[in-house]
Amino acid sequence: MSTPPIRDRWGRVHQLLHWGIAAMILGLAAVGLWMTGMPNSMDKLQVYALHKSFGITVLALVLLRLGWRLAAGRPPALPGPAWQTRLASAMHGLLYLLMLAMPLSGWLYNSASNFPLRWFGVVTLPALSGPSPELKAIAGAVHEWGFWLLALLVAVHAGAALKHHLVDRDATLARMLPRALFPPPKDDAR
Repeated sequence: MSTPPIRDRWGRVHQLLHWGIAAMILGLAAVGLWMTGMPNSMDKLQVYALHKSFGITVLALVLLRLGWRLAAGRPPALPGPAWQTRLASAMHGLLYLLMLAMPLSGWLYNSASNFPLRWFGVVTLPALSGPSPELKAIAGAVHEWGFWLLALLVAVHAGAALKHHLVDRDATLARMLPRALFPPPKDDAR
């Protein structure tokens, strides 16, 4: 019986979910900042509805990604200082926490505001609470401050990946990109 080869990079599903969620979060951030300044109109309501639907989609994809990570595992950590590995783990944990907290706080804000939540106008999602001005204020604050913290952590995460790629010249970034962009060296005997 042979031992399966050790994966040296994230699999295609991980990569697809990582970059898809990242693109959606960037889009949600841009639209979220823009829509708050829109004058009250039907267009604003439609933009808000799309923002909510994409936010719920991100929630579902993050849950799928967490499930896939548990099922499929992860590649082994690259060699490096233990403090750096612990810091990277803490950063990823915070990113996951915020990727869950953002859509959940938006959903709770919507529920406490007594608005129905229809995912892309197709499925009505249950309210997480009844109308509550106090809960609405708390959920709104979590959503707003969570956004700024998520933006900061995403910038640090991207900066760290670029630092690993450009300065350390290790495979940290390449492991999350398709192998076609970063094939293994020719002398690799895999």
